[in-house]
Amino acid sequence: MQVTTDSLQTTLSDNATVLLLTVYVLLLAIFLGFELIGRVPATLHTPLMSGTNAIHGIVVLGAMIILGSIEGSSLTDTVLKILAFIAVVLGSANVFGGFVVTDRMLEMFKRKPVARKSPGAGGQ
Repeated sequence: MQVTTDSLQTTLSDNATVLLLTVYVLLLAIFLGFELIGRVPATLHTPLMSGTNAIHGIVVLGAMIILGSIEGSSLTDTVLKILAFIAVVLGSANVFGGFVVTDRMLEMFKRKPVARKSPGAGGQ
């Protein structure tokens, strides 16, 4: 297979375009997420976090499926396995921590039990 300068230039140009669009979408998602989360009232942060944790759980499941589907023993496959494993571990830690924080936030909304005085007790 002979690689010409024109085909190599086209491939590099296509890769640069894809990279530029990917960075653009990432920056747009960061800005949009910051704007949306900043406008959410404090009382709605708990349900928002619960929904986000559920979505991230699906992302972790996808990373586990990808980790299980990587076959081969080349250097590229080994690097992919390591990166997928790190993604599963960090994603799982994020989901676990998110549920712990959500549980603590829900505890703040529970009513504290009021101690009732028994009617017959007391030094009358």
